[in-house]
Order: sequence, then C-alpha cells, then structure tokens
Amino acid sequence: MDRTTDHKALAAIDLGAQSCRVSVLRWNNNQPQIQLAHRFPNSPRQTSTRLCWDVKAIFTGINQGLRIAAAKAPEGIASIAIDGWAVDYVRLLEDGSPVADAFCYRDPRTEQAEREVHAILPASRLYAATGVQILRINTLYQLYADKLAGDDPKLPWLNVPEFMTYCLCGKRVSEYTNATHSGLVALGSHQWCETIFNELGLDAAAAPQIVPSGSILGNLQGDLAQLPEFRDTKVIVPACHDTASAIAAIPAIGDDWAFISSGTWSLVGTVLDSPCVSDAARAANFTNLGGVGGKICFLKNVIGMWLLRQCTEEWEKLGERWSLPDLLSACAKMPTPTSLIDVDEPQLMLPGNTIHKMNEQLRRTGELPLSCDHSGVPAIANLVFHSLAARYAEVLSAIAKITGKNLKRLFIVGGGNQNTLLNRLTAERTGLEVILGSTESTTVGNFAVQLAALEGHTNPSTGVSADSVARWAARLVSQSVAQLSDPAH
Repeated sequence: MDRTTDHKALAAIDLGAQSCRVSVLRWNNNQPQIQLAHRFPNSPRQTSTRLCWDVKAIFTGINQGLRIAAAKAPEGIASIAIDGWAVDYVRLLEDGSPVADAFCYRDPRTEQAEREVHAILPASRLYAATGVQILRINTLYQLYADKLAGDDPKLPWLNVPEFMTYCLCGKRVSEYTNATHSGLVALGSHQWCETIFNELGLDAAAAPQIVPSGSILGNLQGDLAQLPEFRDTKVIVPACHDTASAIAAIPAIGDDWAFISSGTWSLVGTVLDSPCVSDAARAANFTNLGGVGGKICFLKNVIGMWLLRQCTEEWEKLGERWSLPDLLSACAKMPTPTSLIDVDEPQLMLPGNTIHKMNEQLRRTGELPLSCDHSGVPAIANLVFHSLAARYAEVLSAIAKITGKNLKRLFIVGGGNQNTLLNRLTAERTGLEVILGSTESTTVGNFAVQLAALEGHTNPSTGVSADSVARWAARLVSQSVAQLSDPAH
C-alpha cells in the first residue's frame, strides 16, 4: 500500500444513461478490492417541452451512495471522483443552483441548431478547428440551441459530471477529456476555441476553466463532510468522460491494439500521441477526444446496446420478455442475415419506433420486414448483433488505414462485453484477437486516475501520468476481486 492513500478507501461514481453506480475501493492485506456500494436507476424523462435528466435525483443518489460507502469504510475515504457521459450540461444561476434540468442529448432540438451552425461554420471548418467528430449531440450544438430558444448565453454551464463534482466541492471546472467532447476545444490544446465562440455568438465567459485529468480540486464540502469518514477527503476530477476513463483501465502496451468501449454507445478506436485530422479522418468523421495524460482517443461513435434496449422496451410492451442469455442462445442458432442495417442511421439515435425504423431500412433493400411476435424476436436481435459487428469491422479497418497501425488486438471493455455472441461475431468480422477487459472498466479507470493523482505523478499541463495510470489499472484488474453485483443492503 502506498503512503499516498494512507490506507484509506476511495470512492468512484460512474454516471450512466441507464443507471449510476457508487463504488468503494478498500485495501485488504495490501491488495485493492472494489465493491459496489450503491446503484440507482437513471434515464431521461420527457416533459411537455424537453427530454431531460433529473439532476436533483442524480445528486440525491450520489449523496446516498457516498453515505453507504462511508459506512463500508470506517477507515475513512481519501478521495472521491465522478465520471459520466459527455456533452450534456447544467446552466447555473448566480447562487450556483441549476436553472433547469439538463437537456438530454437525444432531444431533437439540436437538429435545427446543427443546420444553422453549419450555415455559419461549415463542418469542414469545425473539424479542422477541433478534430472532433461532427455529431449534433455535441455541446456546441446544444449551446446554440439555447441561443435559438432565447436563453441567456451568459449563464455559466457545467457538463453533468463536473456539475455533480461542483456540488461536492464548490469548484467550477471542465475536465480535459470531457471538454474535448464538446466540439469547442481548439485542436491539440487544452483551451476553448475562441473562433467558434466568437463566430457563433456564444459567450466564452460562461464556459468553465479546463483542467487536466487527475486534478485535485480541494476538500469535500457540505453535509457529507461532517461525517468522520470524510474528514479531509479530496475531490478529484478523473477522466470525467466515461469512455476516457474506460480506456484508461486497459493495461495494454505496444501500438498494435484498438478498443471498443461497449455500452449504450460503442466507442470504437485507438490511442494516439497527437490528433489525426487528415482528409481521410475528416471524410470518415473520426473524432480526436482527450485521453488521460494528454493522449488522444481517436475513435468513432457507433450506436451500441441502445438498439437492443429500445427493441427490448418494445417487446416488453407486447408481453415478450427475454433474458440476454436466452436471446443469445436463440440467435446463435440462426444464420447470418441476408441484409444488414445501417446502425448509425440518424433516426435510430432517437427513442421510439426502433423496430419500425429498422424494418424501413430492410424494405429499402428489398427485404421483408421482421415480425415483433415471439417467433420474430430472435431474428431482430440477430440482425442487430450482426449489423453491429459489421460496423465495428468497417470502423476498425478505417482506423488501421488512416493511422497506419498494424492492428492485432482488440480490447472490448464495458458492460456490453458480456454479449458473448457479439464478441464472437466481432472477432470473426475483424480477424483481430479479441481480449475482454473489465465489465466495470470505467470504474477501474476512475480509481486508477485517483491513485495516480494521490501519488503526485502529475504534470501541470497534462495531469496524471498515463504510465502511472496504466500501472495502477494493471494492478486493479489483476488483483482486485470485484464484487460489483447489486449489493444486498
């Protein structure tokens, strides 16, 4: 055990689009052990005017989870860090309270915003300025949608993980990996792009200061700080973007590997030392997102388990309830579909009528639509899995060609890597050696950054050392006996 943690525990919060988790890392005979302390549901809710996140409920869940974590760690908690999904944000009033619940990135308001932004700043210019994939969910388009709605552009904002961090310690910052996902950070820098703010009439003063991964913001404040377990607890920003945190948990060396962070989204990419914004990268709409230690996560968003989740919700309305193992077993006996779908068709990103949208694609290729009844369920799931694997292979082939890497290994991390059929189909389609990482890689990466930060292995501009984080990740993956099923408390 290193002196940096003083034998105290650590707490990691991972905010997800379906559920949020509070985990605790404790030391047993000098070995790290990770346990889930609290899990609570999370999903966007539709009001009459917006699709949004209930930020008060999320923070209530965090607060409850941290109290449970404290009860599990009487030795005290050295630090807390929060990661989560990117792009969505909370606007703040003068007293620091939210103006309203955060819009969900799936809200259709950004469709008009994207068109109007590109009329001022074409996609080619935006990509050259930031190196970020053009997606209408990016914070850039959401801020412009606020402007179109007449909202006050001077109101300060914080991305959701950093807002929850702000609630814990009172420091308003934007962590580097999460900031880059906004589409507002200047290429190859840790600074906001003034050109974009100026030309779109957005207020740069409303944006928070960008800080590197592993920055220690100060001590925990508020009611929680009164608990003895939280005496002198530090609040740290990890890789606040959950994908960057998941990638930080891959203890790989060499330059022959790629990754898929598989969850609601599938993030398919590789790690680079510097951005890649070649004509080929721009044409294929690859993104250059910040990674731990100032690295670049060169990747592409592919709609992931979202498709299966949407189909499952439709099946349940019809009385069809299938467990994942039963569904995979049924699909494994089926042949490859004669026609696949484009999983990245924009309409599939929006909730509702997913099976109908998939069938519309099939009709356009001359295929018969698939039935939603009991006999048709496996065929729909089989179509989703084969289509996802084909898309993964297409993206990975493009990565190898654009970067010049000779890819041999593919690490699949995140909860989606429990889909054994999709893993097999991906291996067959790509020809790569598939290596399964932790299903809780985001949490592992969060803890690895905290441990590196507490050691003091940091650089003022790039934050924690990528090598130090990788060493901790390797130790956590190999030695931590994770008990991450739902706790019985």
